[in-house]
Amino acid sequence: MSIRAEMRSLRPRAGLRSRVRRVQERGVRILTAAFGAALAWWLARDLLGHPQPFFAPVTVVVTLGLSYGQRLRRVSELVVGVAVGVLVGDLFVYLFGSGVWQLAVVATLAMTIATFLGAGLLLTIQAGVQSIIITTLVAAPDQAFSRWLDAVLGGVVALTLAMIAPVAPVTRPRRDIVDLAEEIGAVLHECTSAVRERDVEAADDVLRRARGTEAMIASLRDGAGAANEIAAISPLHARHRAEVRLISSAINPLDRCVRNMRVLARRTGVAVRVGEAVPEPYLRVVDRLAVVVEELARELDQGRLGIEVREQLVRVGRAAGRGEPGATLSAELIRAQVRSMVVDLLMVTGLEYADAVALVRAE
Repeated sequence: MSIRAEMRSLRPRAGLRSRVRRVQERGVRILTAAFGAALAWWLARDLLGHPQPFFAPVTVVVTLGLSYGQRLRRVSELVVGVAVGVLVGDLFVYLFGSGVWQLAVVATLAMTIATFLGAGLLLTIQAGVQSIIITTLVAAPDQAFSRWLDAVLGGVVALTLAMIAPVAPVTRPRRDIVDLAEEIGAVLHECTSAVRERDVEAADDVLRRARGTEAMIASLRDGAGAANEIAAISPLHARHRAEVRLISSAINPLDRCVRNMRVLARRTGVAVRVGEAVPEPYLRVVDRLAVVVEELARELDQGRLGIEVREQLVRVGRAAGRGEPGATLSAELIRAQVRSMVVDLLMVTGLEYADAVALVRAE
């Protein structure tokens, strides 16, 4: 069996593993939403005395089913959207009854009010949806506005659970930033290997892998944003605030670093494809940078800023400042990207741009 055929045979298993991993990643969120739904139902039925508090658990599941990115802001939006829709629907049905024209008027009113209040698209849609449900599911006369109270109660439960969420959303950005640093090191190693072996297929693969870091950056931004929100308002996570702020400050320089790395990977492919020579000293500098980035990943994994690797980064940056006579365009661009990446990584360790550039240029 060929290597490609073997790879195709492994895809179903890889797909199953990715599905299991996805369930594991979302497991805490699913359990939190399910627990919150049961808690809201119990509170509305036993505390408020509502026999069928449908909107209490629904509000919890709708709001806590969100991704962690910007979670609290979006949870708040949805709570308001659900409450507006339910209130408008309850009030209108109480006054005018239920029917076709009432449904059209209620949906229009709910979405208009939500828009007037400055709602985003998500909130406006939720207001319309909830008002339609209210209009079509007519409550008993003695239950007027009980559904609005259920929605508010569900929203309170959802917001409370979002604020006291498990520690995973707060510590996840550290894991994400470590994974990204490890990926940068692996990509750099593969770039030099592709050049030395003159392997066009390997060069194409490493470029695709380098482009994949864009999704990792996006995930890191979302995770850090959610962690900042949770750490800022939850006393249970106050101890993580400094760490979350440090990680957040490292995202922009890391973003620039992976952009420069993608340029380096692209020029690697060009050099291999057209047969441009890349001097061995340049390749050794790329390999040295990969090793230092892997060391930086270990530092970050220990909750440290990576100050210990600054001197190594500076040495790599200065080595990348020494060109070779007759080097090709691709070779020079690779060398330049290494130098730029060093500056970006020095900023990850807490240096300002001007200080990082000055250290790299000093001899």
